[in-house]
Amino acid sequence: MAARALIFYRDSILQNQNQINQYQDRINEFKAIVQQLLDEAARQGASAAEAALSVDNGLTASVRLGEVETVEHHCDQGLGVTVFFGRQKGSASTNDLSPASLADTVRAACSIARHTSGDEYAGLPEAEDLATECVELDLYHPWQVDAEQALQVAKECEDAALAFSAEINNSEGATVNSHHGVRVFGNSLGFLQGLHSSRHSISCAVLAGAGDRMQRDFWYAVARDPERLQAAREIGEKAAARTVARLDARSIGTRQCPVLFAPETAVSLIGAFIGAVSGGNLYRKASFLLDALDKQIFPDFVRIDEQPLLPGGMGSAWFDAEGVATRARDLVSGGVLRSYVLSSYSARKLGLRTTGNAGGVHNLMVAANGPDFAGMLRLLGTGLLVTELMGQGVNRVTGDYSRGASGFWVENGEIQFPVEEITIAGNLKTMFQQITAIGEDIDYRGNIRVGSILVERMAVAGN
Repeated sequence: MAARALIFYRDSILQNQNQINQYQDRINEFKAIVQQLLDEAARQGASAAEAALSVDNGLTASVRLGEVETVEHHCDQGLGVTVFFGRQKGSASTNDLSPASLADTVRAACSIARHTSGDEYAGLPEAEDLATECVELDLYHPWQVDAEQALQVAKECEDAALAFSAEINNSEGATVNSHHGVRVFGNSLGFLQGLHSSRHSISCAVLAGAGDRMQRDFWYAVARDPERLQAAREIGEKAAARTVARLDARSIGTRQCPVLFAPETAVSLIGAFIGAVSGGNLYRKASFLLDALDKQIFPDFVRIDEQPLLPGGMGSAWFDAEGVATRARDLVSGGVLRSYVLSSYSARKLGLRTTGNAGGVHNLMVAANGPDFAGMLRLLGTGLLVTELMGQGVNRVTGDYSRGASGFWVENGEIQFPVEEITIAGNLKTMFQQITAIGEDIDYRGNIRVGSILVERMAVAGN
């Protein structure tokens, strides 16, 4: 990281404790507001209620070709309340936190609930499922960076990209984002907790070539702690290297061949699996993995586990969107599906117990059994490396998979040339079974942590 950026980070550390103290005060203030909502719901006759309040602040600064493109300061707040009259449910929201607005919001939710049909599966979670032990997850690291400093970091990133190669001749810009916020959730079962968190990122996208040779690519870094961000210069150079590597891309003939999904695209395969085992799709019978619990979905070396209490994780949380305690667990072990992804409502619909996943999964970890990226290319041998996917061609009901792709053709474990204007196709059930290796080149930037995934055979449609 350049010296100026390191100074920004160092100075931010000195102010963190004051920021943390201030945000603890804010959490206490917001808890009082949420409790006021819950009390008002009871006063208006609701048999049960839950409420959430979130406030987010942030800065976005971007440059393009050395000039300031945007500077935006964000300050968003929102409050939502859900009330129950027995099994009748109503919800309302507002961004006005005045006492009069709070009462009106509860009144609106109660009015909706009184006019809806009852749903036997509706209601708060079971009291015994609620989180009771607060866990410090190291999620809050504010970055004391002002607009001018953020623009300097963005410019450093873009300058590095533009200087990387003479073939880089244009830019879509570089952007710095810094956000932090507070979320408080409570319900009439006595749960009332809050947490503060931060999220920072640097990104860059550039273009190379001209005419039919023109290519674009990008790179980014994201972290809760600004000190853990990849250096701005490195991000720019990575974006430029990826762009130059794509020059003179061409299509290939239609064929069947092995396909290696780079980590940034392998994430989408795991995301499709999570969608298929999520409660909402299961009880609607809109999943190709219906009744798959305790069945072999992947080869026996595949393990996928959830680690919600991982310090500093992008998906870390000690309670879910309903206040239910999260816990470490295996979704897949030995290739067998061990658990679904359920909220209280979807669990009741399926006759099961919530898994603490209202709002989604928390830090999904896909264990590697293969080598680093270079080793994965050698395992691929001759076939297709996919580095970008286009379109939404996944049928969640049947598992049919067909997406536009670009990447590189590989022979004897070595990249030969860039590839574009192709489509890869298969069925996810078969694709999951035909995974032959998962690399240790893990992408740690998101909520799903996975390395490159090698699929034994897929259809590739080209020219």
